[in-house]
Amino acid sequence: MEACRTKTLPPVNETAEETAKLELPEEFAESVMVLTCESNDEGGSCDVYLIGTAHVSQESCRQVEAIVSFMKPQVVFVELCPRRLSVLTPQALKVPTMSEMIDMWKENHNTFGIAYEWFLAKIASKLDVLPGAEFRVAYEEANKYGGKVILGDRPVQITLTRTWAKMPLWHKVKFLCSLVSQAVFLLSPEKLEKMLKDMNDVDTLTLVIQEISKEFPSLMETLVHERDKYMASMLLRVASEHSSVVAVVGRGHLQGIKKNWNQPINMNDLLELPTKESIFSVKKILKSLAIVVAGAAIASRIYLATRS
Repeated sequence: MEACRTKTLPPVNETAEETAKLELPEEFAESVMVLTCESNDEGGSCDVYLIGTAHVSQESCRQVEAIVSFMKPQVVFVELCPRRLSVLTPQALKVPTMSEMIDMWKENHNTFGIAYEWFLAKIASKLDVLPGAEFRVAYEEANKYGGKVILGDRPVQITLTRTWAKMPLWHKVKFLCSLVSQAVFLLSPEKLEKMLKDMNDVDTLTLVIQEISKEFPSLMETLVHERDKYMASMLLRVASEHSSVVAVVGRGHLQGIKKNWNQPINMNDLLELPTKESIFSVKKILKSLAIVVAGAAIASRIYLATRS
């Protein structure tokens, strides 16, 4: 059950934390959901403050920084897995080129994961904010006072493999083309920012997944609902050993985590990988990728032509 463990990052400075409960200022209340559970820590209970973010939003980063700084919880739980640890270190904002994505595919990166990361990078470049920047902000704030940081999301490779395996070949091709189209014809930065502010309970990625799931229903199950269950279970495990936790997750996961809070969850089912027979052949992958690359090139040229 190695994949089921949380990843704990050591704090920079060890300090004694007060366990007194703090009440959030009114300005933060709308962005935070509070859950409680029994705990083995002093006091016998733990308050979990769930911060819902938009994933690619400067405003979300500011809220996370302010709330973690104010609360100074024993633990900061973030929607990342150990494979995505690099998100916590400062990096330059860069959208992968087509040749770089082909190289990643040759190195056996998951095709869905390549397209998914490219799409997120496209949105982030529009808004001039790094994907997952709110997690880095939470990590840096926790380090200032010696708080623990725990990476509690399901391993990304399991999520991507399960997602990809559940889609028929034709759906895979259509899905990749749809993702390319969404990224090529993105709204202006101003319209994207307004859209993010108008979304009360959904983050950017979940909104896109919800829309695409109308045609590909399995996406919501593996990318959102299964991870809601996984993070609810991991968060409960962490909370049962501490007195205060702040969890930073996408807004689209808030209701799912709340729904699964303190519920029995079979983690083995959520970590099960599909059999090799369910993963299509290299030739079929190559054909799918070729279609997507061609579609991206055509869409980009059409878009540039209309702009000029």
